[in-house]
Amino acid sequence: MTFNQNASVGGSSARRRGAGAAVAGGGIAGLGAIAVLLFQLFTGTDISSIVPALPQAGGGGETEIANCETGADANARDDCRLVAGAEVLNDYWQTKMQGYRAPQLIIVDGSTQSQCGTASNQTGPFYCPPEEAVYIDPTFFALMRERFDATAGPLAQLYVLAHEYGHHVQNIGGIMQQYPNNGSGPESNGVRMELQADCFAGAWVGEMTEQVDDNGVPYLEPPTQQQIADAINAAQTVGDDHIQEQSGAFINPETWTHGSSEQRQRWFETGYQSGWSACDTFGIPGGSL
Repeated sequence: MTFNQNASVGGSSARRRGAGAAVAGGGIAGLGAIAVLLFQLFTGTDISSIVPALPQAGGGGETEIANCETGADANARDDCRLVAGAEVLNDYWQTKMQGYRAPQLIIVDGSTQSQCGTASNQTGPFYCPPEEAVYIDPTFFALMRERFDATAGPLAQLYVLAHEYGHHVQNIGGIMQQYPNNGSGPESNGVRMELQADCFAGAWVGEMTEQVDDNGVPYLEPPTQQQIADAINAAQTVGDDHIQEQSGAFINPETWTHGSSEQRQRWFETGYQSGWSACDTFGIPGGSL
């Protein structure tokens, strides 16, 4: 999946924050476990206690994201792809949700502080509700692309971003407040929240090629079947059961916070095929979730 070269994607309010740090070839990659990387990447779970520290930097100040004006820029750089993806996601949700307001996108460079804790290479992407902000460090994608090839392809990256924007929709739409955290387990609100965010991401992927810029140029080219398969595979890989299996632990549904691989794939596909209105994971009986 690529942006059209001449699509206009400028004007973003995204900011870069942090003092900068390069991701070395050791650290997480040295473990040789893709599931560990993906678990951090898609869930925002800090596993620093069991993973060697990656290079990090101090808090740093904020700067603009420079030279991200066209689809060609988005195709060339991971940070530009995220910035451009945020613009398209905001356009999408403005047409779906009355009163939608865009979250702040913070591109993390090394590490920085948020009201929800440290944003860094180790915590991975996350949405911070009190700030209405998405924090994401694109160096994860470079690391995954180097070690695991297509796993961090363009559409998989945008799936990550769309999932976090799904949490923003849940926050400003009152879903988070209506269904607060009630612990872990296969029928918990946490699992339903994550599966709904997967579904919202799938809904956007299903419609994103219909969106156009102010000049009528489509933002994105249609994704290939392989790219769709990569995004679905990413959803599968970060299932709680797969993570537990890869880590050598027993599969224990009572500890789940994000859902099984089968659930994450199925809800992504539900959104992709049927749109965001089909994403009511809270109205589904537990046995059918």
